[in-house]
Amino acid sequence: MDTTQLLKGVLDLAVLAVVRDEDGYGYDIVRRLRDAGIGDVGDASVYGTLRRLYSGGALSSYVVPSDGGPHRKYYAITAQGRLMLDEQIATWSHFAVAMSGLLAPHVPTAALAPPGSPDADSARRPALFNPPVNPTGILSEGAQR
Repeated sequence: MDTTQLLKGVLDLAVLAVVRDEDGYGYDIVRRLRDAGIGDVGDASVYGTLRRLYSGGALSSYVVPSDGGPHRKYYAITAQGRLMLDEQIATWSHFAVAMSGLLAPHVPTAALAPPGSPDADSARRPALFNPPVNPTGILSEGAQR
């Protein structure tokens, strides 16, 4: 499955979630998204999203001097950004539960197993959906229906 369109639809949500608890600079945010399992995210897409969220008032920015290179522009979530994040989390949660309900009868057991476990065939799963853990439990709950 081509994850490009999926990623476009959730990148604002993902970026806001990444900076919710800790401010970050561009490449740091890209790294944190990739570490969270969104491996297909492109640098240019994230930088464009940061600029758009900043222009829209969801993020603020500040510059931190660097000893070993150029200054870094950090992004922080604003009150407006937190409201956007809360709304998008609610929308995503409803959508994910609905999709999990539709897909649960057809999800192979290996897709529910944690990566690296004997039941997982993580080499066959796309990088977009290869989280280190299943923090929401949405797929597991849907599979129990």
